[in-house]
Amino acid sequence: MTRFLKIILGVLIFSTAVHADTGKKAVNTENTVTVHMQTSKGEIVLELDRLKAPVTVNNFVEYANAGFYDGTIFHRVIPGFMIQGGGFGPGIVRKQTRAPIKNESNNGLHNTAGTIAMARTSNPDSATAQFFINTNNNTRGLDYPSQGGYCVFGKVIKGMDVVTAIERAPRGQRGKYGDVPTEDIIIEKVTVEQPQSAAAPATP
Repeated sequence: MTRFLKIILGVLIFSTAVHADTGKKAVNTENTVTVHMQTSKGEIVLELDRLKAPVTVNNFVEYANAGFYDGTIFHRVIPGFMIQGGGFGPGIVRKQTRAPIKNESNNGLHNTAGTIAMARTSNPDSATAQFFINTNNNTRGLDYPSQGGYCVFGKVIKGMDVVTAIERAPRGQRGKYGDVPTEDIIIEKVTVEQPQSAAAPATP
């Protein structure tokens, strides 16, 4: 087994989760959604593509609006590959998630540097809340149709320096998990930017 395939396998294993009802809030229906992810290393701003990945974007937005990601950590970082988060709290405590969603990996988007995609198990339709941000061009091995593909649903539009800082954080083994930052890198708050049409009207 090549090192790259072992890395991919690690992404699969880390994405296994327990399912539960986390509650839902209404989401807007704009084709693009801007998300602000405040981390202990700085802010990452994402632009999500609802036109290409509607199920995936709505799922991510629902988790964000419910406050699910707030206080979670980037639990796996591999330089030259990706940073992964959205499923564990500090101390590698797994969070419960809703049921899995359909894999939309065949949507024309690619796992290039700076894109955000869903982590999952070996079952292509098993993604729940965990995501990863590519720090390299990982089209080979992650794009559809390879292994069913990993669904890209947006990109970083600001804060790649923060992504790089997270990617380069010291890491090691923590229990049965590898490539875990030695100090917790916390996702402090994830905020979905409301479209202009949904904003309150200005006072005359």
